Amino acid sequence: MKLFLFLRFLFLFFFFSLYNQHCCCIHALSRSPTARSILSLPPPPKQATSLIATLDGTMYLVANHENGPMRMIWSFCSGSPIYSSYQAPINKGRGKGKENASAVPVSGFMECGDDWSLYMHDEHYGKMRISESIAEFVPRTPTISHDGAIILGYREITLFEVEAKTGSIIRIHAKPDPDNASAPLSDDRKTARSIANADNKVLADPEKLNSSEPVLKIFRTDYFLKSVCPNSGIVLWNLRVAEFEAVLLCQHTTFEVEDENPSVSGLNFTMPYPCQEMQKVFRLKKNFLLEPLITESSHGAYHGNDILLMPTSDMMIPLQPNIDRFFDGHDDNMMMLPMPFLQQNNDTTDELFQPLVEIALNLNKKSGWSTPLPNVLFKVFGLVLGISVIIYFIFVKVFKNDREVWPNFNQVDEGIDGRRIGKLFVSNKEIAIGSNGTIIFDGRYEGRSVAVKRLVKAHHSVASKEIQNLIVSDYHPNIVRWHGVEHDQDFIYLALERCICNLDDLIQIYSDTSENSGFRKDQAFICLIKSQMETGNDTTQYLWKENGYPSPLLLKLMRDIVAGVVHLHELGIIHRDLKPQNVLLIKERSLCAKLSDMGISKRLLDNMSSLGHSATGGGSSGWQAPEQLVQGRQTRAVDIFNLGCILFFCMTGGKHPFGQHLERDINIVNNRKNLFLVQFIPEAEDLISCLLNPDPNLRPKATEVLQHPFFWNSETRLSFLRDTSDRVELEDRYLHSSDLLRDLESIAATALGGKWDEKMEPAFIVNIGRYRRYNFNSVRDLLRVMRNKLNHYGELPPQIQELVGPVPEGYDDYFANRYPRLLIEVYNVICKHCKEEECFQRYF
Repeated sequence: MKLFLFLRFLFLFFFFSLYNQHCCCIHALSRSPTARSILSLPPPPKQATSLIATLDGTMYLVANHENGPMRMIWSFCSGSPIYSSYQAPINKGRGKGKENASAVPVSGFMECGDDWSLYMHDEHYGKMRISESIAEFVPRTPTISHDGAIILGYREITLFEVEAKTGSIIRIHAKPDPDNASAPLSDDRKTARSIANADNKVLADPEKLNSSEPVLKIFRTDYFLKSVCPNSGIVLWNLRVAEFEAVLLCQHTTFEVEDENPSVSGLNFTMPYPCQEMQKVFRLKKNFLLEPLITESSHGAYHGNDILLMPTSDMMIPLQPNIDRFFDGHDDNMMMLPMPFLQQNNDTTDELFQPLVEIALNLNKKSGWSTPLPNVLFKVFGLVLGISVIIYFIFVKVFKNDREVWPNFNQVDEGIDGRRIGKLFVSNKEIAIGSNGTIIFDGRYEGRSVAVKRLVKAHHSVASKEIQNLIVSDYHPNIVRWHGVEHDQDFIYLALERCICNLDDLIQIYSDTSENSGFRKDQAFICLIKSQMETGNDTTQYLWKENGYPSPLLLKLMRDIVAGVVHLHELGIIHRDLKPQNVLLIKERSLCAKLSDMGISKRLLDNMSSLGHSATGGGSSGWQAPEQLVQGRQTRAVDIFNLGCILFFCMTGGKHPFGQHLERDINIVNNRKNLFLVQFIPEAEDLISCLLNPDPNLRPKATEVLQHPFFWNSETRLSFLRDTSDRVELEDRYLHSSDLLRDLESIAATALGGKWDEKMEPAFIVNIGRYRRYNFNSVRDLLRVMRNKLNHYGELPPQIQELVGPVPEGYDDYFANRYPRLLIEVYNVICKHCKEEECFQRYF
């Protein structure tokens, strides 16, 4: 029955579709003057694209196909809104007090109109259009208005280098107006100090491109105007407008050769601009959010100065009067979306320039078919009918599975209390509570389970900064994912990747000796976390071995944390608030650690190594570097110090290297740390002592932390000791004195703890003594033994193989248990003398 209904529906749908095509035609600018047969379809054309900037500062690349809907390809946030203004409240009641005695009467203010022209509002003359653009007006400042107020102006330029295919930001450069170097920077632009030359020939140099893929360089120029009372210094009004220009850099062209709307290999759309040609970017005055634009039929592509005409839809940009030049005079179910390069006359709102691609229904024009209509219907319908029977069963099966696996994100269980805000459903279930009124809720975003971070709207700058840094650092496996943002009258809601718990929770659950063991843990929560950690048949996940060493799982989590810091530092981002509560854990193929909560993070731009003394504060009590506590210069080393505290916290089951809660800050300032609990792991003690160095200049870089022997596996440890033995084997044969060999033998007392033969079994000593004599006080001789037996492990007697264990884990454990400080002491000697040698570069 279902099959019959489906086939009947398919027949009716197909018949009327063909009938409508027979009765309707599209007249547009076309390359072919003759009509095509329905059976001779052309290959799908490339989609034309356009770059659009919306009011909230988001840059969109949108595309429209001749036979498909208009859609968004990619987008990114370029910063603050592209237009904002402020007018101080005017108190017309003039008092005679001292405050009003020197006040300048406020007679007007300036704003930017819907056509992006400057307008002056005057209480005597009304609204007047200024003949100059803001780009022409700003260089003439400072000026004095007729009411005596001082008008100041400056500009800031930001360059975004963007992958044209994906919209991924490669790098960001910025600088203030060189003619107004003393002008104060806006809050969200204070970090920039360098920018590439805007000259086309400089931009178009193909040798400067790292990839054969095209790169979009988008210049954002922010113009600032403000009027200041000369006596009181009060800001009477201010104005901010952003303009955009873009140039497409193509690797395959030179500056003299321009491609008109080049296409990219493997993609079904063309680039928005010709290669190596600076173009203006179109701006929308209203904050329209470009959803995926779904239309019912095709309506032509746009080229050059063309205007796209399309039917209105609920998913379209809403039509508003006299905004962004949506022109009238056409069919009521049509709207025209103004595209880039549209010529406009600022004196009228109804003037439209040619050429214009117009799409309309023409019921009077006859359609010329290349074959009789009945034959077309018979052939095409027979073909479709045969395929449809097969597709039907596949469709039913797939759709049924999709409904089970991917329920409609608009549907929410009736038993869940909460409310919907845009695409986001926020439940009333609290996950965690942060500072400054921040609360984490359970929620869903577009059908995906998310953690909803609700921030008070007064902390909008914190939310904006966190979003910007999450966008820049997105798609790294050790940075928490950001899915979207919504807001209401009072709060901002960030939809973040849903994790099972944070690092602090995990350590508390698995450690009975945690300092926070007094915290009353919810048994249901504990059971949930432990069940999440179970992988397959392994239900015995643990964080520490019986000997106190970290388990492979805990080592992986600590390595994840360091990898996240490495990624942030490579992007020039300083987290500034690393602590166990801000390390989230998610269960993917295995348990994974991700950094989160970057609301107070700062970003360094090119050629900047620190934030300066003005960037004070940041961080949480007990988890701040000494330079943060004393308000010193903050560099990437701030995160390195916090990293040392976190690694100590992990290895000791929740302890802190600087003591209890109330004494940590004072101990950090005075460098009173206690690493006794990790002394039995020499590599851990060495690493943490370097990370907690009170001098930030002496702390290692994040990339060096990942290379430290603490994170080496058994194979790498043995490989390093073998390479060291090869390096020092003939060190003194040609030199009477070797600094390397002398320093290596000087660590014997610490690395060996006496004669090394005294810690080995007699059977092993007998075996090695058959081939040569050894000095049992020499580090070099012990390394020689380890190298020789490792290289000839297969030739060892079975009883000796059983004694030293399998390679690499057992063999490494045999020597590490007897000489625990051997590896780290040898490592420090090699680091001093041979770090730059080719054979050792992979260890540093």
